[in-house]
Formats: sequence, structure tokens, C-alpha cells
Amino acid sequence: MSQELILIGRAFVNGNLKETEIGISEGKITYVGPSAGRGDRRIDLGSNRIILPGGVDPHVHFRDPGMTHKEDFGTGSASAISGGITCVLDMPNTIPPAVDRETVVEKKARLRKRSYCDYGLFAAITANSRPSKVADLVAGYKLFMGSTTGKILTNDDNVIADMVGEVMNLGKVLSVHAEDDNMILKGTERNCTDHLRNRPAAAEANAIRRLSKFKGGKINICHLTTVEGLNLAKSYGFTTEVTLHHIMFSSDRGSDAKYKVNPPLRESAAREALFKAFEQGEITMFGSDHAPHALSEKENEFDLAPSGMPGVETTLPILMNTVRKGTLPLSRVVEMCSTAPARVFGMNKGSVEVGKDADFSVFNLQNRKEIKGDCLHSKAGYTPYEGREAVFPDMVLLRGEMQLKDGEFCGETMGADIIG
Repeated sequence: MSQELILIGRAFVNGNLKETEIGISEGKITYVGPSAGRGDRRIDLGSNRIILPGGVDPHVHFRDPGMTHKEDFGTGSASAISGGITCVLDMPNTIPPAVDRETVVEKKARLRKRSYCDYGLFAAITANSRPSKVADLVAGYKLFMGSTTGKILTNDDNVIADMVGEVMNLGKVLSVHAEDDNMILKGTERNCTDHLRNRPAAAEANAIRRLSKFKGGKINICHLTTVEGLNLAKSYGFTTEVTLHHIMFSSDRGSDAKYKVNPPLRESAAREALFKAFEQGEITMFGSDHAPHALSEKENEFDLAPSGMPGVETTLPILMNTVRKGTLPLSRVVEMCSTAPARVFGMNKGSVEVGKDADFSVFNLQNRKEIKGDCLHSKAGYTPYEGREAVFPDMVLLRGEMQLKDGEFCGETMGADIIG
């Protein structure tokens, strides 16, 4: 019988910070409240730190298999843990892409005992896929309506209607890269402004409109970049996801390909409007869209450089710094980075509640640091947030086991597939 662990301190429970004790046994939360001296092991976190549910990132590209020179599940999951993320959902556009039972089974076998955080996999929707064949293996499905890294574009309305209808009947979530590929231009690109011109905001809105027949279905619109797209998605009853880079950066980043990403960074006015919608709580959740490439690839001419940027280790710490400064309520961060993604994807995670997985990220809001790319755990070795202030976690527990202590990574590859 496993020993009972007690965490003592200020925890985010039922929407508020409160002094409490949290009992943990066999990887689950056993009680929240006075312990009356119970527990074989007791960790008093004091009054300066706060205990949050572990972060859930519903959108990462850990590049495993096939592109492990960019990232693998070991480095990606270490990066996640170091940023307070205890569970990730990995996208299917790898080599080979996860599109059918064979490729998904092979990927799952490859990742077993190689991850420091819990994880789930997506399967891609293509003309030749049969979603029902992998329903017991995946956390969700991904539809790429716009071309991006990998060759799993699905932009035919007849195919989309067939495949999405099948997914809806399975009760699983369909996450969508919503850019209408018919509206994506192929012009030469020398900078972020050119990239924006080739991938206009209208492509996002039109892709979402094409999904209107599935109104009320379990569809999640990934990495939204415009308020128009957000309002359309909400009107159809879809959940929505935003990245930190789309609310922080504009298309005025020049020729630095570290800021080349799909969908592209928008002009300042669109970014500011999206940021305001985020502040007002109109977006369901954050997803980092962690998509690392080798620095040598990003240093190519802009037109040749791949799209994507790392972010799984920095998203939550940057948001926690805004909490420290008093510009963002803690409740918004917990909801969008933990509770909402866990709820949307049906995980037993995301809140400090009896019966939930004992995943915690512990922060001292006074312990702010400057972000340095070469100190992060991703193979990328760079970050678009270089030099910015952040509050990284002091401690991270995965199902009650310490993966980060005193700000230092100490993890073991105990991460499990949430689907089994």
C-alpha cells in the first residue's frame, strides 16, 4: 500500500486561493481540507507559494517520430514539465503521420516510457482515414484545412463532411487548423508581412464557415488569430484555442523567421482585438502550438524557413508573470491552461478536486526570471520570448511524484498515455 502524501499551503480550489491540505495516494487526490495530522509524508509549502492544478497543453508538436532532430518526446516532455505542464496532446503531422491504426499503434509503442509528462495522441483526418478504427487509441482528431508542416491537408468539402460526421458520431473532439487552403497564396516571402499577405485572415473565417453544418458539434478551433474567427466559432458552439504568440506578437517582426508561423502573426489592430477578447474571457483555452525547428532551419532565407515556434515551456510562466503584475486574474490562467482543456478533452485532470489526478504546479510569484533560450529544455535552443520576464514553477508533481523540485528538473519518464 502506497504512503499518503500531504501538501500543505495555499491552493487554488473551487475558483479561489485558500489555505488547505491536499491528500495524495496512488496518484490521486484523496481529500482537500484539514487532514487532522494524517499522512505519512507532509510537505509544507509555506505562505509564499501557491498550488495550482498541473497545466494541460492541448496542442504540441513533439516531432516524434521522424523529425527528432527538432524535438523528441523526451526533450519535449521535459520542457513541458519545466513550464508547469503535466499533460500534453501531441499532433499527428509527424513522419509518418498518425493517420490509421498501424501508424498510431507504432507511435504509441515508441513513446511508451519515454515521456516525463502524461500525454494523449491525435490522429489526422484524411481522405483515406477511418476515424472509427482508431477511436480507442486517441484523445482526439486533427483536421488540417490549410497546408502546413507535413502532407495531410484535407480541404475537400465532401471528404470533410464524411470524416467530420464520423468523428462527431464517435463523441471525440475534432481540433481544426482553420485556414481555407483555397485562399492561401504562394507568393515569395521575405518577411512576416509577406507571410501574412499569403495567408490572409479571410482564410481563417472561411474555413470556420465551411464547418457551420456541424454547429454544436465537439469541434475545437485551434490557434485563432482574429476576432471574426472567434465570433464565428462561438456562434457555432465550437470551443476555441489561442496561442500566446498570436496575442503577443504582430506581423511587424521583419525578416526574422523565428516569428514565421502558421497561421501567421496578424497586424497590430487584429492582435490587439484578439488580446482584448482574451482578457474578457471569450476564448476557451490556451494551446502553445509548440512547434520547434532547428535553429539552422530557422536561419535559412525567410521563404525557405519552416513555420512554427517553441512555446510549451514558456506559455504558463509568462502568464503567471502577468498574474504577478496584477494585470491578469489567476482564475483566468487556471481555467484556460488547466481546467478548460481537461474538461474539453475529457481528462481526469485540471482541478484540485478529490478523485482527480494529483498533478500540481507550485509557483512563488516573487521568483521571476528572465527567459533565456539556451536554458530551456527543448532541442530548439531558442525562444521568441528571449529576455522577457516569467515566473517558472518551483515544484511540479505528476500523479503525486516529484518531477521538478526547487526549480530544478528531477523527473523520471513516468508519463502515461491518458488513453492507455
